[in-house]
Amino acid sequence: MMFRRTLVIAALGALAIGCAPPQASDGAGTQETTGELRVWLFQEASNAAKEKVVDEAKAEFEAAHEGVTVNVEYLPVDGRATRFNGAFNDKASAPDVAEFGNTDLAGYTASNGFADLTADLGKWPESKDLVPEVLDTAKVDGKTYGIPWFTGTRALYYRTDVFTELNLTPPTTLAELTETARAIRRAKPGLYGIAVGGKYQFALLPYIWANGGDVAEQVGDAWKSAIDSPAAKDGLAQYAELLSDDICPPSACAQLTGSQSVAAFAGGKAAMTIGGDFNRAAVDAGAVKGKYAVVPLPGEEPGSIAPAFAGGNLLGVFRSSTKRALALEFTRLLGGKEYQEKMYGAMGNMPTFTDVQDRVAADDQFLAPFIETVQSGTRFVPSTPAWTKIDAASVLPTMVQQVATGRADVHTATRAAAAEMNAAFGS
Repeated sequence: MMFRRTLVIAALGALAIGCAPPQASDGAGTQETTGELRVWLFQEASNAAKEKVVDEAKAEFEAAHEGVTVNVEYLPVDGRATRFNGAFNDKASAPDVAEFGNTDLAGYTASNGFADLTADLGKWPESKDLVPEVLDTAKVDGKTYGIPWFTGTRALYYRTDVFTELNLTPPTTLAELTETARAIRRAKPGLYGIAVGGKYQFALLPYIWANGGDVAEQVGDAWKSAIDSPAAKDGLAQYAELLSDDICPPSACAQLTGSQSVAAFAGGKAAMTIGGDFNRAAVDAGAVKGKYAVVPLPGEEPGSIAPAFAGGNLLGVFRSSTKRALALEFTRLLGGKEYQEKMYGAMGNMPTFTDVQDRVAADDQFLAPFIETVQSGTRFVPSTPAWTKIDAASVLPTMVQQVATGRADVHTATRAAAAEMNAAFGS
């Protein structure tokens, strides 16, 4: 199955964890070809499936490299900051290869934690098939610091039974989505037309981007908020309209997070929601199993797709590694097409190569709208460690909640958010 690929340049950025500059060298002058290759990967809630695939890659690599032992350690995601910060400052505690979130990239590169792989990946034949916008999430200032190992995005879940009963069709524009949600709520007052939340930042962002707005813009080396631009205001107003009594009452929905919005849909309390491919198991475990379908979140024009946030994890080589060549080779093996497809089979992780995406979607139609969304062009948050402060302060969710609850109008809320963002950016 081939999907439409309207490729737009992604706005790269990252949610970073601040770290002190490392004291270790990058190991560029040392090339150890035997010994222990240390690998850090994230621990999953159910890790057995991941371990099985990784163990297969480990065995293949060790068989091809006499005298090399691959030692894989699984780190709890919540404790990653302490381990990575320590490793950036003490090469004795550092791995050679590590999995890390693309939203952590800006902070890690500011700490010189990972090796620049731009030239290396340019020589890797498989890299030509990486989805360009997903590859952009591995870049800072034009340099590539990892291989996108998997990606995740969001689309529109809807209740097929409700739509059939009310003779409705999936919306083809964001404006139509609003009217459809309102019609459902009117016909079924006990049901949210769509479950979205004031704290659901990843549902808000596609509305801003689809309206031609952005969160921030980079001018030279500096960042400046763009959340108070006319286009961004239009996106905020359109999203906040969903948080109203005739769709999703603000008394209940202004406090909803993304996971809570999906839970409301899964529990049969809403006719639609914006959810990820990674929410499939949660939805199937709920009351709507077998009674829902998914389409791309539409954009402003019929037939268009709203740009989605490109989440996901990367595999990179630590700058301090004294086994850089081995580390790069293992990274390309585990992050390459064969093992990405195996990871999809084991865990459902969406691959980052277009041809692999097309193959897995041909066998699993559930993935089709998510892959179409990825291949139509995704976006990202600002590529600066300052985004950590902005995100931690809930600047955008607060802005949404103020508008949804009537505490501030769109102009006042965006002006306050822009001021807080610019203070974090230092602009």
